[in-house]
Amino acid sequence: MAEAALWLLLCALALGVYMICSWYFLRNPLLLHKKKCLAFHSRHVSHRGGAGERIENTMAAFTHAVKEGTEMLELDCHLTQDGYVVVSHDKNLERQTGYNIDISSLKFQDLPSYKEKLEVTFNSGHYGTGQDRRFTLLEDVFKKFPKIPINIEVKENNDLLIEKNPFMPYSFTLRRGSLLLVLYYTGLLPFVPLGEGLLQFYLPRVINRTYIPEETFLRKKFVISVIEKLTMRKALFEHLVKRGMQVQLFVCNQESDMDAAFAVGATGVMSDYPTLLSDYIHKNPIPLAM
Repeated sequence: MAEAALWLLLCALALGVYMICSWYFLRNPLLLHKKKCLAFHSRHVSHRGGAGERIENTMAAFTHAVKEGTEMLELDCHLTQDGYVVVSHDKNLERQTGYNIDISSLKFQDLPSYKEKLEVTFNSGHYGTGQDRRFTLLEDVFKKFPKIPINIEVKENNDLLIEKNPFMPYSFTLRRGSLLLVLYYTGLLPFVPLGEGLLQFYLPRVINRTYIPEETFLRKKFVISVIEKLTMRKALFEHLVKRGMQVQLFVCNQESDMDAAFAVGATGVMSDYPTLLSDYIHKNPIPLAM
């Protein structure tokens, strides 16, 4: 009995020391890790170039967003049949053009034009319009905006497509993001090195309000409530920021959502409305993440 009691005491002591160390290093991570030094600090991120104010992912959308003061362009890309990296959110062109065919099945010169108006995915019932309805090449976006950070979401598991993109900081994947949460809730996070430079995630409160997901399970209020409670942790975000990472939440198309994102510790917000986001930041100055 005495040995068992002593063993329990030692275990409790070890657990207590571990919890204290974890708590301390969560708040002081630079004692264990070198701070990342990213070349950009982006509070204002234009989702698909600003899909609510121009046709998504077109050169006109990117040009408009930059004019409105965006600090990062978010876009998606796919590979055409003849090896061009095309800026497009969807693999299949039906939603964007009305033609039920994959980008990978067409040569770049044969890609159809976008529809005259496209529904904004994260603002159901609202549409983006514009005269420019042409698909653009990723390399042309780089050439036109050499000083603007570009967040590229590679939409397919294609090594050639990835090789065609230059080296750049990368964000957490779904698998790595899940691991991040496990590390955070077990207290191991302060002791683990992380290669990522950005954390980008949904602001859960927009789901089933401005954004209607295709997945049935995400349409349940309880599921979204659990996701919000598990992921929107200010202490987690503050820890990552102290380690030199940036936390960007999406897609915020109303000022109340922008308020919520920055309040929970986001360093940047992604929106389909670059003009609205610029006005918000002008009225509510957000310090750069340092």
